[in-house]
Amino acid sequence: MGPELAFFLAFGVTLLCLALVVYTGLRARVRLHLVCVGAALVALGTAIWMAVRLGRYYDLEAAGAITDVHLLIAKLTTALYVLPLTTGVMTLYNRRHKRLHFRLALVVLALTVVTAVTGTWMLLTAPRLPG
Repeated sequence: MGPELAFFLAFGVTLLCLALVVYTGLRARVRLHLVCVGAALVALGTAIWMAVRLGRYYDLEAAGAITDVHLLIAKLTTALYVLPLTTGVMTLYNRRHKRLHFRLALVVLALTVVTAVTGTWMLLTAPRLPG
């Protein structure tokens, strides 16, 4: 399996898991939601690992400033996943944190979309290295 296919499969699984996280969260299916969150985190870690591997096959510096922008947003988004995780645990103990958890989850999901867009832009702009 080529690096592109491996990455896009991992990324697709991540998106599917995140969709299930949203669905189960909105339906208040707490146990299933927690399982989906765990699966999404594993899938996200795998996608990040595959993205780093994929980057070895492209001249990312030739893509210009979008590479720096993408990496900044990607690192920030990854770090910010801690916020909905933390507020999710808080919500398990006190339901009054539910609105904050929901809002932070939406912010992180929006940033995930921005990360995907900038990553796509970066790959489309960067030439593939020979070999």
